[in-house]
Amino acid sequence: MCGIIGIVGRSPVNQAIYDGLTILQHRGQDAAGIITCEQGRLHQRKDNGLVKDVFHTRHMRQLLGNYGIGHVRYPTAGNASAAEAQPFYVNAPYGIALGHNGNLTNADELRKIVYQQDLRHINTSSDSEVLLNVFAHEMQRCGKLQPDHDDVFDAISRVHRRIRGGYAVIGLVAGMGVFAFRDPFGIRPVCYGVRELADGGTEVVIASESVAVDALGYKLVRDLAPGEAIFVDVDGNVHTRQCADNPTYAPCIFEFVYLARPDSIIDEVSVYKARMRMGEKLAEKVLREWPDHDIDVIIPIPDTSRTAALEMAVTLGIPYREGFIKNRYIGRTFIMPGQAQRKKSVRQKLNAIDLEFRGKNVLLVDDSIVRGTTSAEIIRMAREAGARKVYMASAAPPVRHAYVYGIDMPAPEELIAHGRTEEEVGQEIGADRLIYQDIDDLIESVRHGNPSLPRFDCSCFTGEYVTGDVSADYLASIAQARADTSKQPKQDGRSRDIVAVGLHNSD
Repeated sequence: MCGIIGIVGRSPVNQAIYDGLTILQHRGQDAAGIITCEQGRLHQRKDNGLVKDVFHTRHMRQLLGNYGIGHVRYPTAGNASAAEAQPFYVNAPYGIALGHNGNLTNADELRKIVYQQDLRHINTSSDSEVLLNVFAHEMQRCGKLQPDHDDVFDAISRVHRRIRGGYAVIGLVAGMGVFAFRDPFGIRPVCYGVRELADGGTEVVIASESVAVDALGYKLVRDLAPGEAIFVDVDGNVHTRQCADNPTYAPCIFEFVYLARPDSIIDEVSVYKARMRMGEKLAEKVLREWPDHDIDVIIPIPDTSRTAALEMAVTLGIPYREGFIKNRYIGRTFIMPGQAQRKKSVRQKLNAIDLEFRGKNVLLVDDSIVRGTTSAEIIRMAREAGARKVYMASAAPPVRHAYVYGIDMPAPEELIAHGRTEEEVGQEIGADRLIYQDIDDLIESVRHGNPSLPRFDCSCFTGEYVTGDVSADYLASIAQARADTSKQPKQDGRSRDIVAVGLHNSD
């Protein structure tokens, strides 16, 4: 899970890209980067950390130019070094920068081909650098000193044929403009918007989520279709083309469960309304399977589950209360490495209001249960606050399988629902009763917003991978990479300063 943004403006875009990245900060808290272009020269700043910590006034002053791209990252396997912060850059051909959200399932194979056949050196373990070099090689095949948008689209078409997985890509070609493209299944989201200026000019923004488009004052145009590419030249002219051979919609359903902000619209589906429907479906399941329940109060585990919890309370006719107060200066525990760190962070992030728990039968509602560490700790906190019984409801089905398209799901053996029944999971986390969302109800909750969506990637729930190329060997390799025992900090020597000649680094 990462966030991408690109802007082509009529004035400096450094502040707008910075603001866009802060809006997309929920998609990645590990690293941030911006590259801008001014008269054909690229300016860059990137490092590990939150957006507010990576960019200071001295950096912003040097990020010159009327177009550029930005990226916020969290690593999909282990702890990534500062050298792997995005965007990446290559000076040949033309000067190209690129960042992406997702994961290439054939990255290891491509890495060998890029070196042995394309004669390109890969300096990090990031699949984004592999993707950049694949694109750069395909751009070089056009053989022109001054390529146009058709050449960019032709290169993207060839890239689609070479790479596999889920990806939303943002890129920049020096002197030309900004491009973006989406994988042929539309697994990872990307949309664009425009702003008409008083002088008749147009500014364009491309971003992972519509909330960034709205908040920056642009009008949302639409999502890119699966396999579609967009190119915006330096004058703000927009060109689009379908670049994949057999595109089909299968967006990631976990975006609607947890990843995206509720005020975003993805593929014409309101994330907020989808989560409302998840709550309604979950309440209907309680009424169907537990009509004589003794729930006194419904309490969400902030923040993502609030919408579903409120709809559950309305449908069931049970009081809704805010029983946990969140420390907003603690990161999302979902992406923190190591069980001990996650457990400690839960106590730092949440504090229970005793009077909402004391002597009551409480139903806690969360968006999903992944490792179970957070759930078990929160249930323990509820009991310590005086709850008589503690029930747990998950707005998503049991997470039992690895996710390979750009979300750092743990190794399957570390998923609490892997190899366990729902009753056994409830016992493991210490709940008096556990209610999971049914997969069909989850799908209907999202599809109701856009009935034309034919399918979704639900692989972390079902083990069915929409790209059709995920082997047992591949799953074993990512399980090893994502195990908590593999997540040790890397000593990178602050190697972000090693960049290609011609790129101005703002340190």
